[in-house]
Amino acid sequence: MPRAIISPSVLASDFGQLTAECERMIKGGAEWLHMDVMDGHFVPNITMGAPILACVSKGVPGIFMDCHMMVAQPDKWVDDIADAGGSLYCFHLEATSDPLAVIDHIHERKMKAGVAISPDTPSTAITDDIAHAADMLLVMTVYPGRGGQKFLERCVPKVAELRARFPDKDIEVDGGVGPKTIDVCADAGSNVIVAGTAIFNAPEPEKVISLLKATVDTAQAKAAAK
Repeated sequence: MPRAIISPSVLASDFGQLTAECERMIKGGAEWLHMDVMDGHFVPNITMGAPILACVSKGVPGIFMDCHMMVAQPDKWVDDIADAGGSLYCFHLEATSDPLAVIDHIHERKMKAGVAISPDTPSTAITDDIAHAADMLLVMTVYPGRGGQKFLERCVPKVAELRARFPDKDIEVDGGVGPKTIDVCADAGSNVIVAGTAIFNAPEPEKVISLLKATVDTAQAKAAAK
């Protein structure tokens, strides 16, 4: 199974000090930074776009930006996000009729490709072809569009279903994940963990990052011993 990666969601950060906040997370042990891009169409909220990501990329050299694209036309923004320094471009399966073409475009621009599914989309919507073409699969454990929502445990079985089908694939969970909900996510087989408020609002974020990572490591060791 692929290794544990913690990706703090900057949606929960102080946007007025975005580069400093990203640096604080990296110093605390985060490998990726989860950038929630919302367009006001696919989801009702608007957050940030390529110009802000470009500033972060410039201010924090070498940052791995895990860009979660909650946008209505995912193919439209691939070039802008690549030019801004995006490392991974994760789009919603619900937003396109040709996911394989979007994945190809992402790869052409030298980014990793992720495919996300919302709470009401079954794991079977991710076909073998899509999963094999993508570098990461994202199971949303809240409805996309805003931070701070309550974790939806009914989404967790989808993680286990995808892990059974794709044992070597990065599988990410996003939404309401923190110390209280990490166990079920890790046990189901997720290895990339997105957490926002649980990390950014903690008095010692590095301890939360370490706990999340250790929980995934323990779950993987347990699964391997079976």
